[in-house]
Amino acid sequence: MSGLHIDKTVLKAPYVNVLTRHQIPSKFDPGMRNSEQVDLMSGSEGKKRRSKEADRYSRQVVFRGMGQAGQERLRGATVAVIGCGGLGSAAVNMLARSGVGEIIVVDRDHVELSNLQRQVMFDEADAAAKVPKVMAAVRAVARVNSRVRVRPVVSDVSPANIELIIGEADVVIDGTDNFEARYLLNDACVKLGKPWVYGGAIGATGMTITVLPGETACLRCLFPDPPPAATVVTSETEGVLASIVMTVSAIQWTEAVKILIGDKEHLNRDLLAFDLWTNHYERIVSPTRRPDCICCGQRRFEYLDGRAI
Repeated sequence: MSGLHIDKTVLKAPYVNVLTRHQIPSKFDPGMRNSEQVDLMSGSEGKKRRSKEADRYSRQVVFRGMGQAGQERLRGATVAVIGCGGLGSAAVNMLARSGVGEIIVVDRDHVELSNLQRQVMFDEADAAAKVPKVMAAVRAVARVNSRVRVRPVVSDVSPANIELIIGEADVVIDGTDNFEARYLLNDACVKLGKPWVYGGAIGATGMTITVLPGETACLRCLFPDPPPAATVVTSETEGVLASIVMTVSAIQWTEAVKILIGDKEHLNRDLLAFDLWTNHYERIVSPTRRPDCICCGQRRFEYLDGRAI
């Protein structure tokens, strides 16, 4: 993992590549929240803008679980997506389309041709130019919903930067592809009290659970130690279907939205595992917190402190 240091002033900029600090131009003043930008408009122009906003989210707002109040909460929310591969790119896409106000996207990789089969935010031009995934995501979000702000972070997460990256997020979505990064994310979220949604996908199988620090089991309650390296499979060796990526990411997005609008009653507190190819579905009902859990029980953050990496 990279030990890149990120100065706090960098993440406060609405649009920034942390490696180049290149400011991406915005149609509106990037230092202002979306609601403030709308408020500046008056007269017929303001009415047109508000009408377009209402029409854009009309099918979402009429859903019984959302409503106008829920939509307003999404507009004022910040979500951090750690990893912008299959799961992460699908999550960013849905977050932008649903009107989440700000998305922090973290990934160090560039787009490759093999990504396009399942990573929905990228295209052939991105792969040909080897565009950093987070910068391609910035452009894709601008095309989908220009009212959503993106903070791109071209880096791995590390003990040196993870707390700064997620510090302003209301919820964190896991789009990583290795246990070390997930345990690091778990440490940081438990320490800071940030809800996060774990997800994994390989082949046709997927798994997800929502972690509410202090309320539910954390990742290390469920998996105290990472599996032996020899047993770990990857998409390069086992393959991965787009369908399982979309399924897991859709659950992650839905859980994140429930958290953002305050609907804790309907959150998934179970560990869900499923295989779309064999039609096998499994649910571990409400796994309990372990008092002896290294992370949430003993509050020893081995991955965050760098002792386990």
